[in-house]
Amino acid sequence: MQRFILFISILLTAATSLKAQEKSRPNIIFILTDDQRWDALGYAGNKIIQTPNMDKLASEGMYFKNAFVTTPICAASRASIMTGLYERTHDFTFATPPLKQAYVANSYPQKLKDAGYYLGFFGKFGMEWENNSDTTLFDESFYAMPEGYFRLTGAGGFSKHIHLTDLTTDKAMEFIKKAPADKPFCISLSYNAPHADDHTPIQYFWPERNDKLYTDVVIPDPLLSDKRSFDALPPFIQDSLYMGRIRWHWRYDDPEKYQRMVKGYYRMITTIDDNLGRLRTLLADMKIADNTIIILMGDNGYFLGERNLAGKWLMYENSLRVPLILYDPQAKRKATSEVMALNIDIAPTILDYAGLPIPSSMQGQSLRPFTTQDIPWRDEFLCEHLYNLSYIPKSEGIRTTRWKYFRYVDHPDVEELYDLQTDPLEKNNLVLNSKYKKQLQQFRNTLNKKISTLDAASVK
Repeated sequence: MQRFILFISILLTAATSLKAQEKSRPNIIFILTDDQRWDALGYAGNKIIQTPNMDKLASEGMYFKNAFVTTPICAASRASIMTGLYERTHDFTFATPPLKQAYVANSYPQKLKDAGYYLGFFGKFGMEWENNSDTTLFDESFYAMPEGYFRLTGAGGFSKHIHLTDLTTDKAMEFIKKAPADKPFCISLSYNAPHADDHTPIQYFWPERNDKLYTDVVIPDPLLSDKRSFDALPPFIQDSLYMGRIRWHWRYDDPEKYQRMVKGYYRMITTIDDNLGRLRTLLADMKIADNTIIILMGDNGYFLGERNLAGKWLMYENSLRVPLILYDPQAKRKATSEVMALNIDIAPTILDYAGLPIPSSMQGQSLRPFTTQDIPWRDEFLCEHLYNLSYIPKSEGIRTTRWKYFRYVDHPDVEELYDLQTDPLEKNNLVLNSKYKKQLQQFRNTLNKKISTLDAASVK
């Protein structure tokens, strides 16, 4: 009998320990914005845009000043975020087959679900997963399809229009309120904003409360907005970059339109910022803020008229650089990091915080150590855009802490090389300068080797 009682006692102790372990694991909220470029943030030095809640989050956590996406388009970048893999490896973008099940199985949502996390997805998914696993993986989801930025909510005489950013946050907050108390949760909160609505000439939409923002300011003209900068682009880009050039005409081709569009873009980002404030207030009110990790990132960069272009896609800094904030309420270190952080680092970081092993197949690295101290880090990464679309030329390149080299897949003889230390705006292409012949060949070799390694890692 005593042995039986001892056995039951051991089982109860183990069960209690497991429950305590479940509750001690942090909640994780990953916030992804759509088309928010790196400097569309007050903390990045933008003196016009109003992002007080993002700025506060950055000041209280780790702000990665040099954050990049490896592919500057939403579908491929989101797949890279979920899997920790380069586009060339996971092989998903627009007009490709769904993301393979082997990659889904190693994605951060699947790993967290397997480990007992309560999962929610709210907003723009932007991908297709093999076997529709996106619809079965999450315990609760709200997929915000591209149907305009205002939705009708309520019933009868109490119905009203609500902005999609507010609605998406409402869904996430409802999820938090009813999440099981004995399980940690992970939310992927993926806003459609500030992506323009290309189906309407207005392009940008925001809730009424932000109507008056920025009315009394003048947005400075974009850098490299002269026609000479556009004429310096390779001829086939000038001729075939249909969407980038057409969208420039929609948004920036006269001074009044430029002012109106950029202010609209900023108002949409401020609306996201409003909702970050709401979210953090809820966490504090529920007394779970001290055990909730918040990561905020943009899914790709964005041209705001530079080089007479709109959109993203190309290998210039405008396309690649994004905001990235990692807030760990338990971390004592709060700093701005200069290291090159990538979208492929998000999945390893989330798994690290969940106390889970990071699959060896992941090509990113956890950013969590930076909340304690600086560690040895990458000094280069591969950037690529492989969407097979005739009017957006495919490109691939290497970006180091000082240099950037890239070429066009269908025009391999057209190359660009920039010394970012002396030429941060990428105005002076050094490819034809004989002084850099040796460096040019080194970058070609480095890129070819990197491509070969990534191709070998992909699931056939």
